[in-house]
Amino acid sequence: MSSIEKSGTYTLGTRTVKRLGYGAMQLAGPGVFGPPKDKNAALAVLREAVEAGVDHIDTSDFYGPHITNQLIREALHPYRDNLTIVTKIGARRGDDASWLPAFSAQELTQAVHDNLRNLKLDVLDVVNLRIMFSAHGPAEGSITEPLTTLAELQQQGLVRHIGLSNVTAAQVAEAQKMVSVVCVQNMYNIVNRGDDALVDALASQGIAWVPFFPLGGFTPLQSSGLQAVADSLGATAMQVALAWLLQRSPNILLIPGTSSVAHLQQNLAVADLVLPAEAINTLNALVA
Repeated sequence: MSSIEKSGTYTLGTRTVKRLGYGAMQLAGPGVFGPPKDKNAALAVLREAVEAGVDHIDTSDFYGPHITNQLIREALHPYRDNLTIVTKIGARRGDDASWLPAFSAQELTQAVHDNLRNLKLDVLDVVNLRIMFSAHGPAEGSITEPLTTLAELQQQGLVRHIGLSNVTAAQVAEAQKMVSVVCVQNMYNIVNRGDDALVDALASQGIAWVPFFPLGGFTPLQSSGLQAVADSLGATAMQVALAWLLQRSPNILLIPGTSSVAHLQQNLAVADLVLPAEAINTLNALVA
């Protein structure tokens, strides 16, 4: 059994993927804007990820914009049959690299077609609707209108499955009255546990939870506590943060990103890292 297979698998729509995937956001230039500093290095990371067994890649055409998807196409097309590419729509980039909402029917439709073209696909495996009501995280508000547009694109055969990103529990419930939601992608980690109940609720329904920023929002004291646990286990802080997520719930799919092959290999090695109960208790206490 290869290392990554030890992470286990979970369903993502009609696909079964390994719980250790890869997030492509960092392949674009600084601030996720413009081309990478080293294109060959970016292509090498993508190829190494797939060779190592990654079968779930997370991306978006607003990374770059367009750059990340074009890199994925150049590195990996024609794609392996078992590769699931998940993208997202609902945002666009300003000329100053700002992140702006893009919720209109025209913008969402164009975004789906941009993803199809730049990835060189006829249909997108999973499209997450990214909700941009607030720049600081999930915020309440109806998502019926943009979700209706995405559902119509699904009915046209351009999208297989629908997911949600940056959403509240109420928005998930609203969406589930309209479509089958196969995944939710929110910021979530050891110290950002506001979605604990939602993670568990989705697990009971067989719906994947895809956390981003595994080291996001830590205070210096929390970071020190995490590092102490990592040091005691001979691991990096990122590896411990990812291992905690893997052990938190079986429906959690990881998409750690990097533009370095060496860092990618470190991230994928987390499948071999089993946190002892004492370490988990110490990490759980960091949120208090």
